[in-house]
Amino acid sequence: MKICWQLFVTFFNIGAFTIGGGYAMLDMIERAVVKKRKWIDSEEFWDSIAVVQTLPGVFAVNCALYVGYKIKGTKGAIVSCLGAMIPSIVIMLLIAMFFTDYKDNPTIEKIFRGIRPCVVALILSPALKLCITAKVNWLTAIFPIATVILIWWFKVSPAYIILFAIITCLTHAILMRN
Repeated sequence: MKICWQLFVTFFNIGAFTIGGGYAMLDMIERAVVKKRKWIDSEEFWDSIAVVQTLPGVFAVNCALYVGYKIKGTKGAIVSCLGAMIPSIVIMLLIAMFFTDYKDNPTIEKIFRGIRPCVVALILSPALKLCITAKVNWLTAIFPIATVILIWWFKVSPAYIILFAIITCLTHAILMRN
């Protein structure tokens, strides 16, 4: 039961004290799960991120589910998930209750404008770590760069890009099998 409590508290703290969503939480999750608690090693953590990214749902919750399940099975997954979700639920309820009264307040607008660059940095840091652990080189970097260009400049729907990637990968897998 002690480990379940540790899982809950760990993910509750991560959920309560990070801004910017799942990718912004990655450094904090790695610090807590890999470096402090040593529940999994660094290589397994970054490998699990590749799997977690493919799952539907909230990225941070999927990370919590993975780690919780890995450490304590179904009970661990449940308590980790609750720990990650409860802070967000409470914060969203408070925002829904009080933010509408203050949304046009110049001070609040300045606070949110100040938070944006921090969130970008929080997301950029794990993105660079993912590139390093995935051993991304300039050749493989062409695909995400091309995707950004297609979406931003040419206004191509991400759905078409995903569909194209699925078809390309399936075709490649079929050709490699034969």
